[in-house]
Amino acid sequence: MNAPRIAVLGAGPAGCAVALGLQRLGYRVWVISEWRRFAAVEGVSARVLEGLRQVGLHQALASAAPPTPRRVRWSGVDQLLNDERLLDRPLFDAALRRDLADAGVELLQGRIRQLGQQGEQQRIVLEDGRSLLADFLVEARGRQAPLGEGRLRGPETLSLLSSWQAEPGRAGSAVESLADGWSWMAALADGRCYWQITLDAAAAELPPRDELPAYCAARRQASALVQALFGDSANAAAPVHARSSTAILPRQVVGPGWIRVGDAAMAVDPLSGNGVFQSLSSALQAPAVINTLLQHPERTQLACRFHQQRIEHLFMRFARTGRDFYTAEPRWADAAFWRARRGWPDAQPLHVDADIARLQVASMPVLNDVLIDEAEVVLTVDQPLGIWHIDGVTLAPIVRSLQAGRLEAALAALAPASRRAVQGWLLQQGYLP
Repeated sequence: MNAPRIAVLGAGPAGCAVALGLQRLGYRVWVISEWRRFAAVEGVSARVLEGLRQVGLHQALASAAPPTPRRVRWSGVDQLLNDERLLDRPLFDAALRRDLADAGVELLQGRIRQLGQQGEQQRIVLEDGRSLLADFLVEARGRQAPLGEGRLRGPETLSLLSSWQAEPGRAGSAVESLADGWSWMAALADGRCYWQITLDAAAAELPPRDELPAYCAARRQASALVQALFGDSANAAAPVHARSSTAILPRQVVGPGWIRVGDAAMAVDPLSGNGVFQSLSSALQAPAVINTLLQHPERTQLACRFHQQRIEHLFMRFARTGRDFYTAEPRWADAAFWRARRGWPDAQPLHVDADIARLQVASMPVLNDVLIDEAEVVLTVDQPLGIWHIDGVTLAPIVRSLQAGRLEAALAALAPASRRAVQGWLLQQGYLP
């Protein structure tokens, strides 16, 4: 009997990470994608590179440029950082496709015209007329994916991206806050320049579409930081690509026969974290979820709960991170852009102080190798989805012993290294021996 055929819609980092994970589990995988419609560049951190390495995207990892200086002008303070790496998205996207080819994953180039159900299978129709049947569908087309009904939506946000060619020079990037939004910019060593301004979609006073290049050029001319990074090349009008940057969490991100990953599962405000890291964060668990749905249909509810909870948890963490960045800029607190974002999505702190008295043991879905299982975990104020193991030690019995006054006996039964690890975790939770 042939292994189920899985169709992954989208060849970005999330789609490719899921495809490679499924291929390693023995599934037959199609990746269906068209090329990105506009050139772009992204700044990534070392944790993104580690994520690419972990999922086996080695060609994509090699496409990252060496560390470049990044200048930050926020809240009237200037900082110079040196830990950002620039990703040329056309080169990065091509490298992702090479990673798929190296792994033997079949890539179908084309735009999807229609999705539908045919019996128990998913039917995919491409613009060129090709029709495919898959046993499972992975939606990884980012913000282009049909949304359906949204569960949570942030302030309506618009980003305008300009790019142009200048003389080759030193690579670098910068970000600055503005009275009506913020901008991010990057110069590549070969002279390609990128500048993006992010504004409130409702409050921005924008000209007609054909006047946007001149509008963006005028905004660049008014910024000393832009002039320092790009020089006179920034003053000319350049083509503009407009896109939504609104944070969106769909109501449902997984079900029998389908799953959402990457920006299709949670599209976050670009200020809260770079897109590649967010995409990988939401995609790493997907192969185990899919494997469980296909091999253990009796665990469908458990597997869906696992993915839904973790996507929602990640989304809220990214949203609160963005909120805190906006709150850190007090100069325009009453302006429409900043006022709408300083209190969204809620007032809950990003990190909550540990409280040993609030530890709870509960049965939750967990990632157990390549399947989703159910186990007793420890819930903390900062980890509401629970912690299963510390250094190979199951935590629930330890916490039960703590609550019953028998902690010393439970710790004494552990190997010295494991005992130290568990004791360290207990101290972080506020335990006083």
